[in-house]
Amino acid sequence: MVNEYVESKGATAGDIKRDFKIVGTRPMRPDGIDKVTGRALYGADMSAPGMLFGAILRSPHPHARIKSIDTSAARALQGVRAVVTSEDFVKQKSSADQDTLDNCMAREYALYDGHAVAAVAAASKEIAAAALDLIKVEYEILPHVTDVDAALKPDAPVLHAGRSYRNLPEGSAPNVSNYFEFGHGDVEKGFEQADLVLERHYKTAATHQGYIEPHACLATMGPDGRGEMFVCTQGHYMVRDLCAAFLGMEESQLRVTASEIGGGFGGKTTVFIEPVALALAKKSGRPVKMVMSREEVFRASGPTVSSSTTVKIGMTKDGRITAGQATLNYQGGAYPNITAMLGAMTAFACYDLDAVKAEGFNVLTNRPKQSAYRAPGAPMAIYTTESLIDEMCQQLGLDPLEVRLKNAAKKGTKSSYGPTFTDIGLVATLEAAKNHPHYSAPLGENQGRGVSCGFWFNFAGNTSVSLNINADGTVAVIEGNPDIGGSRASISMMAAEELGVEYEKVRTIVADTNAIGFNEVTDGSRVTFSVGLATIKAARAAISEMCKRAAMTWGIEPDAVEWKDGAAHPAGPNAGEFEPLTLADIARDSAKTGGPIAGHHEENADGAGVSFGVHLVDVEVDPETGFTKILRYTVFQDAGKAIHPDYVEGQMQGGAVQGIGWALNEEYIYGEDGRLQNPGFLDYRIPVASDLPMIDTVILEIPNPGHPYGVRGVGETGIVPPLAALSNAVSRAANVRLYELPMSPPKVLAAIDDKNVD
Repeated sequence: MVNEYVESKGATAGDIKRDFKIVGTRPMRPDGIDKVTGRALYGADMSAPGMLFGAILRSPHPHARIKSIDTSAARALQGVRAVVTSEDFVKQKSSADQDTLDNCMAREYALYDGHAVAAVAAASKEIAAAALDLIKVEYEILPHVTDVDAALKPDAPVLHAGRSYRNLPEGSAPNVSNYFEFGHGDVEKGFEQADLVLERHYKTAATHQGYIEPHACLATMGPDGRGEMFVCTQGHYMVRDLCAAFLGMEESQLRVTASEIGGGFGGKTTVFIEPVALALAKKSGRPVKMVMSREEVFRASGPTVSSSTTVKIGMTKDGRITAGQATLNYQGGAYPNITAMLGAMTAFACYDLDAVKAEGFNVLTNRPKQSAYRAPGAPMAIYTTESLIDEMCQQLGLDPLEVRLKNAAKKGTKSSYGPTFTDIGLVATLEAAKNHPHYSAPLGENQGRGVSCGFWFNFAGNTSVSLNINADGTVAVIEGNPDIGGSRASISMMAAEELGVEYEKVRTIVADTNAIGFNEVTDGSRVTFSVGLATIKAARAAISEMCKRAAMTWGIEPDAVEWKDGAAHPAGPNAGEFEPLTLADIARDSAKTGGPIAGHHEENADGAGVSFGVHLVDVEVDPETGFTKILRYTVFQDAGKAIHPDYVEGQMQGGAVQGIGWALNEEYIYGEDGRLQNPGFLDYRIPVASDLPMIDTVILEIPNPGHPYGVRGVGETGIVPPLAALSNAVSRAANVRLYELPMSPPKVLAAIDDKNVD
């Protein structure tokens, strides 16, 4: 369901297109047939003559110094063609790149259970596995820490002793690698103005992105030093740049092609096995294929962070928030990251506050290096603030949606993280939720309703697009971002809309790294905005050229030609009386009027526009077992302009489903030995269809002034509100507040029992 928001507080940019013929419709997805028939090529589907199979030896210890590695027996095994260790890679000047490399192949220390320490390439998988058994590694086992709170204690084992980090507050624990602070105003004065001040502590577990396709790649390296890779990734330019740097190659000598992707959700925005496969290919002179097992994915690729947070909020008796303060400790694994920054920026972003402060700390532990997971850092931060606001609403007897409306950020609000908001849709989404039948529907015994706001920044960045007008009147759009959420359909629709041709006449392809200019990773909800912007401008460049060709044909000046409805027209009676020339007409005669016609555009985009959403959920909690059943779920979100509403709804529903799993069941479980106890979907339980209700969606369209069609990203925001919405619903249904995720049945039952004992 799409709800157009047409009040005067919508976008103000005069050039935002509002009347569409193709954008906003629901054409067939271009990749559907290939995927349902099995023709689509995923990461593990590619093979090459003479191909070898790569395998990685991983540390069984969560923390150990690598004293020596003896690979002689493995190299001597018949069928083994290459063995690599950290010595086969080039040390990096950038500490961030070196951390990424060390995460792919340990140097002096193995820092988590599953950390790669050596790799082999052999003629068969069986020989490769046998070779791993022959590699002898001498470890000095060291103390480990896997919990974020334990890692902050003075006596905690230190992961990177002697490594200095910038901008840390005095007295920070040695395992704190990054610190970020945002806010404005006097929070202490704000708390003094409140009728109710509450402070609460919350914890969330690390969770996996849940992609079904494991990491996989095929790498080749010729004797001339030029290589090629076929990878499942969210950014093959990123893969090219990192792999080339790690092996000391020039970027132009490495060509990378992105496969279809069987899910990523942020988990495929970095490299794990790709540099290793390329190093093995270089050393062996043969193509090398590597595919992670499911256990390897869990043990050695990055989940999201776990968190331990403290939030304090002041509120007047009529629901006005006078101050907010948050301290977010994010466990990001064995290497530094900036997710705590994104969390601190997000925590209070939904509200118009005079006094606010948020601090984010990244804390190192003996776990895999954290990877992005759909709005990284935001779900945990919003969970804490939105949970506490709901608890305060209960104590003060206030309507939770009315309180959020009273405090909602709007155009002109100075955000909690600095910038002043322009046209945003939070008030519209809250009003839509308030007026929706779901919010007023009756609840039964042991049932509760939860609500939460959500926010994401949306990224933009570097994009390159080429749009070719073919002689038969069709259009080819070439771009460089893997399609993880329907971007090929959306890009084709925007190109068709701009050119005035049928959607079926346009085909968008994702090119390899040598075919088009640089494109940043598909992440941060950037692609439909950034690539769409570049596509529109490339289409306009092609239109300009087609108008010149029409002018040449008619013998008039180019500025006397205009483009309407897919054809060149004389721009008024003074330009002459000529029959319109369609795109197909101009394309057919292009060889006679100057040659091929194309439009190109390279963009370092800005103005992505932030995104807000509101989630409503009803649950029923069984007081005998602690089991939570989801009864009803509705998502409200501002899309700016829904290019392809089916895909937008799918993003909103998918975010809700992943948030449901995060809130109710999913967590990485480490034992006292520091090893992961549930490295697979049998013991790490993600929601399946039978766990879920139909998830209703309401798309709101408050145009983004930064895009000619008003587009905002939608992929990230949907996963931000579910954690708090579920926590609020379960807490109300169970009549006891819960402060830790996941709210698995044993935890819910224990909370109920503790309350009954009290």
